Amino acid sequence: MAVKVLVVDDSGFFRRRVSEILSADSNIQVVGTATNGKEAIDQALALKPDVITMDYEMPMMDGITAVRHIMQRCPTPVLMFSSLTHEGARVTLDALDAGAVDFLPKNFEDISRNPEKVKQLLCEKILSISRSNRRVGAYSAPAPVAAPAPTPAPSSVSSYGSSSAPARPAPPPIPARTHAATPSSPAPKRKAYKLVAIGTSTGGPVALQRVLTQLPANFPAPIVLIQHMPAAFTKAFAERLDKLCRISVKEAEDGDILRPGLALLAPGGKQMMIDGRGAVKILPGDERLNYKPCVDITFGSAAKSYGDKVLAVVLTGMGADGREGARLLKQGGSAIWAQDEASCVIYGMPMAIVKADLADAIYGLEDIGKHLVEACL
Repeated sequence: MAVKVLVVDDSGFFRRRVSEILSADSNIQVVGTATNGKEAIDQALALKPDVITMDYEMPMMDGITAVRHIMQRCPTPVLMFSSLTHEGARVTLDALDAGAVDFLPKNFEDISRNPEKVKQLLCEKILSISRSNRRVGAYSAPAPVAAPAPTPAPSSVSSYGSSSAPARPAPPPIPARTHAATPSSPAPKRKAYKLVAIGTSTGGPVALQRVLTQLPANFPAPIVLIQHMPAAFTKAFAERLDKLCRISVKEAEDGDILRPGLALLAPGGKQMMIDGRGAVKILPGDERLNYKPCVDITFGSAAKSYGDKVLAVVLTGMGADGREGARLLKQGGSAIWAQDEASCVIYGMPMAIVKADLADAIYGLEDIGKHLVEACL
């Protein structure tokens, strides 16, 4: 049965082009279009599409507001279109917080210059997210969060446990999942890990927010984050996480040094590796690799540098990136955790870990943060 799609955009040209691209795929059926957020809500309720493509900036009601209403009234996987700018990144992250599943750059030049590539990418995204857990309410986005209040000036104390960094406010409570919990692995045993490495893709921005906001400021292990994301987005995403978390989060730069209580996010369009001295190397993105950044690359370098002292976590995402890097980590004696199917937006990357018999533990999203604290503190 064909995947039913509702196309929402105030640009007549873009609505037609997206509709034409999708209709050319026999597995996809465009069942309707809308020109603003209010029409999108009405059409979603009337047509019950499997997937909605959504623009952000529209008259009468913007895309983010429409997504919030749709998630409340008829949860449906939403693919956002975004501009490749810092503001576009911020807006897209807001849309993901509101409940959108994934996003694609809205680039008219690419549509004109590489129509076949655009068609392949768009159709693959639509077919993949049509199978996501969004419709059954298995993965609800966190409530909007206000930026934390200004913190006092740093103290001069520098001993571990009394960091010289300003105190960060406790993050807001995160809503519980709406689906029944699935059987989970036992709580982990404590170990002196030298590194926590987390890899993710579709659904990852919200998943990472949920995990990292549960960590205390004195979390004792350095953290590296690998999220499939364009170059224009990772800086804005790191800034958002840094405001919400008690640990520090920044976009990784070449030469950064790993340290406790700091999470380094791999920059989009590039590759991140770690050496035995705890220094980060940022390398140009290799065109031969599908993912830039690539979880396998970072996991593999961590296996070489830290042996059995790595705790790797694979969260929601399409595909199997992270599996081969996890295999190297496992061979070195490190621990591998996978997110469970019920709490994933897309059960692809974690499933690849589980099917390869690499997972030491399988946890629901709400449990991963607290188990990281139990394993490392």
